[in-house]
Amino acid sequence: MESAISLVHFIVNRYKTDMPKRKKPESQKDKSGFLPGRPISLKTLGDYLDLSPATISLVLNNAPGVRSIPQETRDRVTAAAKKFDYRPSFYARSLRRRQSFSIGVMVPELSDGYSVLVMNGIEEVLIEEGYFYLTASHRRKADLIEEYPRLLMDRSVEGFIAIDTALQHSLPLPVVAVAGHRKIEGVTNILLDHRRAAELALRHLYQLGHRHIAFMRGQTFSSDSDDRWKSFMAVAKELGLEVRPELVIRLELNLSSPELGYPVPQQLLATKRPFTALVSFNDVAAIGAIRGFRDHNIRVPEDVSVIGFDDIQGAAYHNPSLTTIRQPLDKMGITSAQVLLERLRGKKDYPEEIAIVPELIIRESTIPPNPKRMVRHG
Repeated sequence: MESAISLVHFIVNRYKTDMPKRKKPESQKDKSGFLPGRPISLKTLGDYLDLSPATISLVLNNAPGVRSIPQETRDRVTAAAKKFDYRPSFYARSLRRRQSFSIGVMVPELSDGYSVLVMNGIEEVLIEEGYFYLTASHRRKADLIEEYPRLLMDRSVEGFIAIDTALQHSLPLPVVAVAGHRKIEGVTNILLDHRRAAELALRHLYQLGHRHIAFMRGQTFSSDSDDRWKSFMAVAKELGLEVRPELVIRLELNLSSPELGYPVPQQLLATKRPFTALVSFNDVAAIGAIRGFRDHNIRVPEDVSVIGFDDIQGAAYHNPSLTTIRQPLDKMGITSAQVLLERLRGKKDYPEEIAIVPELIIRESTIPPNPKRMVRHG
C-alpha cells in the first residue's frame, strides 16, 4: 500500500516539474500594453494614441465639433477603438448630457410601402447621428394615436416623427410630421407640393389626349386626401376637364395592399359612363385596379390608362410598369430627421412647413386613348 502511494507522489511531482509554467498576465499583453479581452478606459486609449480623452470622445461620439479634428487623427481614433473593441458608454453619455438619444416614430402600419420608404430616410440620418428610434404602429386608431406619445415619453424619447398620422393637438416634445397638414403649435409639417403633383399628372394625361378621366379619392382618414383632391379639382378646372361625380370613387377600406383598388373598376363600369384614364390615389390602389380591369377583360394601357401616386419600390416592376407621381419619400424622411435633430439641438427658428417637390415618372401604364376602345361598361 505504501509503495503505491509513493508511486502516485512520484508521478504528481514529476508532472509538476515537467509542466510549463503559466505566464503571468503581464506577459499576455500585446505590443500596445493592453490585455486582450479586457475593457479599456477612455483615458487608457488616450495614452495609447497620445491624444486627450476629450478629442477621442468627440470623434467616437461624432460630436458637432468633430469636423475641426484632422481626418488622419479621426481615422487613428476609429482604428484604435476597433482594435481594442472600445465603445463609448451610452449610459454615461446619456447622464452627462441628460439625453436619451432616442426618437419616437409613429406610423399607420410598418409594412406600408409609403412608410417603409420614409423610414429608410429617417434611419439613415439617425444612425449617422448616433440616435436610436422606437416605432409605434397605430393602425389609424384614434385611441392609439393619443396613447402612443405618452408611452414613448415614458421611455424617454426626446422628440417625435409622425408619418401620415392625424395629430389632434400639440405635444410636450418637438414634433415633425411627414404628410402633416394641420397647423399645430410645436409641429413642423413636411409635405408634398400637391398642386404641382396634380399639374404633372393631369397635364400628362391631357397632353396624351385624355378628356374622360376617372378618379380615386383617398380615404377620409388619410392625411393627404383633402389637399390632394382639392389640388386635382383646381387643375382640372384650369384645363377645362369635366369631372363627373359618377367617375369619382371614394376609397373606404383601411388597407395598404392592392386589394384597396381592386373593386374600383367594377364600380366605375357599373356607371356606364365612358372613360379612357384613371387617376389613382396611390400606387398600391393603382396596382389593384389594373388587376381589376384585367379580370373584366379590359387591358391597361390599351383600353384604359392608369396613373399612380408615390412611386413605391414595386411600381417600376409591375406589368405594365406604372406611370406615377414620385414623392421623394426617402428625402422626406431625411428632411424630417434633420429638422427634428436641429430643433433638439436648440435651433429656435425652425420652419412650420417644408414643401417637397414631386416628379412625374412616365412608364408603360399610360398611352394616348383609342376612341374605338373607350371603356363604357362591363
